[in-house]
Amino acid sequence: MNYLAPALPARRLTPALRDGAPARIVNVGSVGQAPVDFADPRMDAGYSGAQAYYRSKFALAAFTFDLAGELASDGITVNCLHPATFMNTHMAREAMMPPMSTVGTGAKAVLNLAAGPAGGAVTGRYFDGESEARAHEGTYDPAIRARLRTLTAELLAPFLGDDARSGVR
Repeated sequence: MNYLAPALPARRLTPALRDGAPARIVNVGSVGQAPVDFADPRMDAGYSGAQAYYRSKFALAAFTFDLAGELASDGITVNCLHPATFMNTHMAREAMMPPMSTVGTGAKAVLNLAAGPAGGAVTGRYFDGESEARAHEGTYDPAIRARLRTLTAELLAPFLGDDARSGVR
């Protein structure tokens, strides 16, 4: 799951962020989201790059909402956003998608949450650009988020050491 790349530093940096609160975590997601198959999270039974991307972005949104709840009383906001649709990036060009927005548009949306007034005012939210929106409905399901939390803890345990074994989330 490529979602582990942002989940690991969020977990590793949480103690330092708590010490320096207020702080902000902004996860860059996508409107392309599909539920994780907990029976085959690595997609061993039939890998598809597009489906892996969608599932990772679903997982990232669900993780964001879960982490926001965990850190709500610590002065740390955690939000997720789809910065812009088909920005003129290498990924979009490689997929032969005609650009629909600029990288600058996406950067502005990220900065809105990372350094602007919006990011300090709300937590546990999903944005499409600079507008609050709804992620895939499954990302809000507490049972799905609990299963993802358990799976994530198992997958990150080798990288978190004693924090993972002691139950620190």
